[in-house]
Amino acid sequence: MKSALCRFLLLLTVLPAPPARAAAPPRRPNIIVLLADDLGWRDLACTGHEHHRTPNLDRLAASGMRFTDAHAAAPICSASRAALLTGRSPARLQYEFVPKFDAGRQQGPWPMITPDFPTELPPATPTVASLVKSAGYTTAFAGKWHLNRHQGHYLGWRSGHGPESFGFEHVFDDFGAHPYGYGKNQPAPVRGDAFPEDTLTTKAVEFIRRDHQRPFLLWLSFYHVHDPFHSPCADRVAWHQARLPKDASPKRAHYAAMVETLDHEVGRVLDALEASGKAADTLVLFTSDNGGHPEVSANGPLRGSKWNLYQGGLRVPWLVRWPGTVKAGSTCGDTLVGSDLAATLLDVAALDPAPARDGRSFLPRLKGAPEDPSWRERTLLWHFPFYQPETGFGKARQITGVNDFAISQTRPQAALRTGDWKLVHHFETGRDELFNLARDPSEAANLLATEKERAAALREQLFKGLSDAAARLPRPKP
Repeated sequence: MKSALCRFLLLLTVLPAPPARAAAPPRRPNIIVLLADDLGWRDLACTGHEHHRTPNLDRLAASGMRFTDAHAAAPICSASRAALLTGRSPARLQYEFVPKFDAGRQQGPWPMITPDFPTELPPATPTVASLVKSAGYTTAFAGKWHLNRHQGHYLGWRSGHGPESFGFEHVFDDFGAHPYGYGKNQPAPVRGDAFPEDTLTTKAVEFIRRDHQRPFLLWLSFYHVHDPFHSPCADRVAWHQARLPKDASPKRAHYAAMVETLDHEVGRVLDALEASGKAADTLVLFTSDNGGHPEVSANGPLRGSKWNLYQGGLRVPWLVRWPGTVKAGSTCGDTLVGSDLAATLLDVAALDPAPARDGRSFLPRLKGAPEDPSWRERTLLWHFPFYQPETGFGKARQITGVNDFAISQTRPQAALRTGDWKLVHHFETGRDELFNLARDPSEAANLLATEKERAAALREQLFKGLSDAAARLPRPKP
């Protein structure tokens, strides 16, 4: 008996040890992108607005990171949205404007022929959604798409070219409480602190509450705060009107109430995430598609607004929360552009960010890496070869100002920024403007005369970048 036991123990010493069980890879986070429409960079309390009450977005900023030098990839919605989704610049995508019901180009008494309107993104274009879906994510899109010619109605998704054709499995097409959805039926006034019911956010919340067996990507694209500027929140409108100058347009008070409505809907998403128990495993990112509308958004001290390539048309709020990874209440001064979103989200999902070829992943910054000077010195390019506004162009101001709450004429232009230096090129006249953004954030002093060599080098770099992207250029009329 003793001999048998000895032989058994000896056998155990020579048998190979069982293979160690491989550690399970860490669960990739859920991702929620909250995209506002035409929200200016200073339109939130946490980014400096004195009167807008945005407690939910302030809560998001306080529990995450606020980027203080973030830019849209374009000064207009569709072009910017294409870059956010693909990580490719509007110039490279040849998607620099908004699509219409029909193909064609701008017609007007202008000296230049603009490129044709963009129509649909080619269905084979890789997007964040298609790439993370192939890696096991459940994907959903809710709200404003605006990346195809309108079908059936304004902003209608065209069959075969809507979000379901670009990697989104679950899609929710709904105007929610935005004035687009009112039609002829104007809603009854909403009194006190209440807000109108928003079915778009409700659908997004219902998606969050589902029993997800896989990580998910939810891209919630709000219609707020795009014009028309009308809010049924009568008491909120009156509260803001009383705080504006006596000669201020009522549009500004309605806009302020719309900003607060947007904030409320963001709060509903955050609350649903908390109640579902998924908040700890979810990265939430909030931004806007371009700078604020000139009639209602106080973009100062930055010059300009939506539609032009001055800083007021490009700067946007950018908030990121990721519990356990992003330090609560932190800020980052890295210079970001919309194309960086796709690169970063692919990186977060443990995928190669290379398809987002014009973007750069800021995941290291989210994980606490110190600010990298190369982000501040990077080169960014913007291209807008169109005229705006399309109607009433002749009545618009010729000079783009700061906080003048007036629409100005935007003519075909392109811009390049390297570090603190920014060159704006005007195609009609060939004229350049050169600004030092650190010393002159309002872009008031054109330094072309005293910095000729620098301007020439930046102009050469700008046109090389446009050529490398095969950008479509406006051309003089014969």
